Amino acid sequence: MFAMGFSEYGGPEVLRPLDVEVPAPAAGEVRVRVRCAGVNPLDWKLRGGRMAAVRTPAFPYVPGLEAAGVVESVGEDAGPWRVGDEVLGPVAAGYAVQTLARADRLVAKPPGLPWELAGGLPVAAETAYRTLTALRVAKDDTLLVHGAAGGVGSLAVQFAVSAGVRVIGTASPANHDYLRSLGAEPVAYGEGVGARVRELAPDVDAVLDAAGRGVLPESVDLAGGQDRVLTIADATGAQPLGVRFSRQSDGEDQHVPGIERALALYRDGRLHLPVWRALPLTEAPDAHRASEAGHLRGKIVLVAD
Repeated sequence: MFAMGFSEYGGPEVLRPLDVEVPAPAAGEVRVRVRCAGVNPLDWKLRGGRMAAVRTPAFPYVPGLEAAGVVESVGEDAGPWRVGDEVLGPVAAGYAVQTLARADRLVAKPPGLPWELAGGLPVAAETAYRTLTALRVAKDDTLLVHGAAGGVGSLAVQFAVSAGVRVIGTASPANHDYLRSLGAEPVAYGEGVGARVRELAPDVDAVLDAAGRGVLPESVDLAGGQDRVLTIADATGAQPLGVRFSRQSDGEDQHVPGIERALALYRDGRLHLPVWRALPLTEAPDAHRASEAGHLRGKIVLVAD
């Protein structure tokens, strides 16, 4: 089958077409015919060798953490899934026309949900749900979200606002109207961001850093300590401050409740996760270039079918 992957570390140019075997689902797995796959920072960090110390992929490696598509084959003990079901969730290798997924991590795709949105939803939904849970964000709290216009930030804002939380979000001025439309109070990032946040709220109850722009020291000051400050983007900066760095792992996987939380907003007509660009699977190198450059509103997805 056709896939896009890499056989060596390097820039986006090492992503090349591959001819790989069609995967056979094991017990508890299904094979999904991919319609759309999301692009995430971990994809290009793995490709560039930035994660080699903690995660070494076997070459050739096909990236892709999330996808939406149609169940094509089911292994034993695959739960309720049947061939032809439309699903979304985390996958083994999304930059391919077919991929494997754990049956217990998949969620049924609502009939009207666009494929592009479904393909880019699982990782952002899981991360937003997991991090807000870890921060113990509750009604009437004031939450500061750094990188609020990105995929994770957008859903974190919406999850929090829908729960009665006051949200202040940092983003470039071009994204301020977008954040207001989500119910957040926008603040420009960059030098002096702490002072600008204090103009709106002298103290905040919790901080989610989804940007990784060296904002953790000021975030700890704003929150009155590190206990309710969490980052998904600055592991190096977190360690000396005692700030939690959160990443998805088997022990804290929240894909199903996270996706279901996002789909509840969708069914209410309140889900907003812009697709910044939908590119053909063959244009994965361009997708990586855009993702790595940053300053995006929403998600990049690859269209496989």
